[in-house]
Amino acid sequence: MTNSSPPRVVRPWAVILAAGSGRRMAAAGLDRPKQFLEYRGAPLYWHSAWTLSRCARVAGIIFVFQEDCLAEEEARIRQLDGLGAGTPPGLSNSSMPLGLPWKVIAGGVLRQDSVFNALQALPANCEYVLIHDAARPFLSAVLSARLIEVLEQGVAGVIPGRPVSDTIKQARDGLVVATPERRNLYAAQTPQAFRLDVLRAAHAKARAEAWTVTDDASLLERTGHEVRIIPGEAANRKITCPEDLDFLRRPQALACSGYGYDVHRYGSGRPMKLGGVPIPGAPEVIAHSDGDVLIHALMDAILACACLGDIGRLFPDSDPRLENINSAILLDETLRIAAAAGVELVQADCTIIAQIPRIAPHSQAIRRNLSRLLGLDEEHVNVKATTEEGLGFTGAGEGIKAVALVSALRRQRILP
Repeated sequence: MTNSSPPRVVRPWAVILAAGSGRRMAAAGLDRPKQFLEYRGAPLYWHSAWTLSRCARVAGIIFVFQEDCLAEEEARIRQLDGLGAGTPPGLSNSSMPLGLPWKVIAGGVLRQDSVFNALQALPANCEYVLIHDAARPFLSAVLSARLIEVLEQGVAGVIPGRPVSDTIKQARDGLVVATPERRNLYAAQTPQAFRLDVLRAAHAKARAEAWTVTDDASLLERTGHEVRIIPGEAANRKITCPEDLDFLRRPQALACSGYGYDVHRYGSGRPMKLGGVPIPGAPEVIAHSDGDVLIHALMDAILACACLGDIGRLFPDSDPRLENINSAILLDETLRIAAAAGVELVQADCTIIAQIPRIAPHSQAIRRNLSRLLGLDEEHVNVKATTEEGLGFTGAGEGIKAVALVSALRRQRILP
C-alpha cells in the first residue's frame, strides 16, 4: 500500500501596495493619498496589514510606499506595531503587535513597478505571495486563507471576484460596439495570490516588452498561465474616488452583544420589582437601590455592548444619592451612555432564576414594561423564568438571580 503524503503547508508573504499618488482623491480636497486616511487612530493601510497578520498562514508583510515618505511611514509602523514609544489613541488593535516580520520598501512609477520591487525584496525561501491594494482596508482573514488553500492545490494564481450586476458596454468614439455576456463578468478584488516563480517571470516579461496592466493576474493571463477565481466579499470594496468618502464618513455598524448577571438576597428590605413591575406577595430583597435584579442585569449587558464596565463602577452602592433609587432611572442613564458610545439596541433576552415567587403570572407585564423602558418592540424583548430544582441558594428560597443577553449594533466612523 502506498501512503499518500499530506499536502505541504503554504506560508506566503503579503505585499501591501501603498505607493499610489491619490490624484483622484485630490479632487475632494484631500492633501494625502487615500491609503493614509485615518480610521480609529491608524491609516487605512494598517488595517489591511492587521487583518492579513490575523491569517495564520501569512509569514510576513512588505509595505510599499513612495520613496519620499519611507522613513516617516516606517516610524509610524514601528509605533503601531508596538516597537516604538507610545500608542495611537483610540486604536483598539494597536495594543498587540502584528506578530510577523515586516519590511518597508520604495515603490515605482506604476503599480506594476511597485509590485516588481516588492518581489525582489521577498525572502529567498518564499515561494508564494499575496498582493493587496491598501485602498481595500476591509478584507477578511478568511478570504486570505481561502486564497492560500487554492494555491496549495497547485494552481499558478488565484483571485477573488464579485459577479458584475450591471450590463457592461464596450464603446469606441462614443459608440457602443459590443455587449459582453454579463454572467461571465466579474469585478476583480485583492488580495491576489500567486506562485512566486511564475509571477516573477511574468513581471520580467512585462518589463522586457513594455506591457502596462492594472493587476497581476493580467500578467499571468498574458503569459499563458491559468488564473482561478473564487467568490470575493461585498465588504472588500476599494476606496478610490471622492464619492467613496461619503461611504467612509457614514457610521459603520458592527454587530455586538452583551451579557449581564445580577443577584439579590431575600430579607427585610425593598418590595420586589422585576423589570420595573411590582410583584405583590413576593419576598423583599436586600439592596441599596430598589433592588430590581432584572433591570440591573440588563444594565450590565447594555454596558457590555459598549465595553464600558459594569453598573457597580457607574452607580456604586456607596453613593448615598442612589439610596432606594428607582432602577428605571439608572437604566435610562445607562441607555444614554450607551447611545453616546454608538450603541443601538436590537434585542434583549432575559431570564429570571427563582424558586419563589412564581414569575409566569407576571412575565407578560414585565415584557411589556421592559419594551417601553428599552424603546424596543415587544417582539424584540424576551422574558422567561426558571427554577434551580431546589438546588443552591435560589433553590432554597434565599434569593433571586437574573441574566440578560442584549444584541446591538455599534456605530463606528472612519473619518472625523
